[in-house]
Amino acid sequence: MDMGVQGLNAGDSVSPEETRRLASLVESLGYRSWWAVEHVVLPSPRVDASPADPDTPMLDPLVGLGFVAGVTSRLELGTGIVILPQRNPVVLAKEVATLDVLSGGRFTLGVGTGYLEPEFAALGVPFADRGRRTDEYIDAMRALWHMPSPEFSGKYVSFSGVDAHPRPASVRVAVGGASDAALRRALTRANAWLGIGSPAETAANLKRLRRLSAITSRPDSLGALEINIIATVPLDASVVREYEDLGVSQLITYPGGSDLPVDEVLEKTIGLVQ
Repeated sequence: MDMGVQGLNAGDSVSPEETRRLASLVESLGYRSWWAVEHVVLPSPRVDASPADPDTPMLDPLVGLGFVAGVTSRLELGTGIVILPQRNPVVLAKEVATLDVLSGGRFTLGVGTGYLEPEFAALGVPFADRGRRTDEYIDAMRALWHMPSPEFSGKYVSFSGVDAHPRPASVRVAVGGASDAALRRALTRANAWLGIGSPAETAANLKRLRRLSAITSRPDSLGALEINIIATVPLDASVVREYEDLGVSQLITYPGGSDLPVDEVLEKTIGLVQ
């Protein structure tokens, strides 16, 4: 099982010096991936659903990953996640292709539907149809990345008679979320599922994923669905084995969530799988 890190584009690690140092450390320790989180704005004052205080520094994930790409050579890069219905999919497709090309094919676009209604309101995006927008935007971006003569006609986005180069080298899509809609989206439109939870929660979600996979058609072009999980419990060797026994391909940890120094957490965690 591989290991990744998430969330180091927020909080105390957002300076260029600290980002450069941590990215180099994560790569040298043998982590597979670096995942950047996203919230364009946060509710102020904070509401219960919000993951952070409104004054928490948080770098744009794509811009931040471009910086990380420039100071690493092997580390895979991912958004964990981009709130897709808040984005213009045609512009995002270009940004994704650019990042994938400049990183040498190291990028995974992790997407989700979002859940903070005040954030959607600030961006002028309807909250109610965010799931349908997410599905359509994925399809529209894939058309721009892969169709010889890209065209798409949908409810929220349409284009024809256009093209966009350079094309991405090998961009992958990961879908986050644990609702039945999100799991179906992962099965029908993604290369990977990006889950979150404890081993017990992961086991329950994977059981639902298997149930849905039996009644959901998955395109052959997507290959096998990779299972990536963001851990929500303290990790030790036995907990890591629980995730591994569940068939998790990549376990992602948030090193900033501990009282210990980030460097110490990174070194200790990667040692659990080496």
